[in-house]
Amino acid sequence: MSDVQKHKSRRNLLLVIAVFVLPIVLAKLALTQNWLEYGVTNKGTLIENQLTLQDLGISNTELDNMWLILYALPNDCNKHCEQTLLSVNNTLIALGKYKPKVRNVALYKHTLSNDQLSHLDHDEWSVIPSPNNQHLLIQESTVLLVDPLGNIILEHKAPMHVEEQAMFGKGILADMKKLLKYSKIG
Repeated sequence: MSDVQKHKSRRNLLLVIAVFVLPIVLAKLALTQNWLEYGVTNKGTLIENQLTLQDLGISNTELDNMWLILYALPNDCNKHCEQTLLSVNNTLIALGKYKPKVRNVALYKHTLSNDQLSHLDHDEWSVIPSPNNQHLLIQESTVLLVDPLGNIILEHKAPMHVEEQAMFGKGILADMKKLLKYSKIG
């Protein structure tokens, strides 16, 4: 074999090795250097620390072991709170065929006025007093998605502006539909 042929053979071998090794090296660099944004499909914030209804002091059996959209009402349920209640209720209605598997729950600290209770249709909502330790584990004006086993999965912060309420409700709806579609429980 001549020197030219050896040089071509060596070059071809290096090209073949580069074709297989280079993508692996680039992928490793992309992951370690955070060149890519990770795909997140949920709209709410995933609860990383295990949190259950039992941790909050709430019995899941009184809620019929259903999927829950749990809203921790603020101390003063003003217009903003009422808009959030309406968004959550509209989300339940928009679930369509999944609606019988889901229940809205409102946690309250202080006695609710008749006007506030009028926004909580008792056919659609379970209104229960907030346990004493709830404020340590979840914040006010937070909507939590809970599975039938009582595990709190996702958290949605209620928006501060009325214009954001539609997107807030759509985010909860998207997450609930995805959870209900792919869940093996409930």
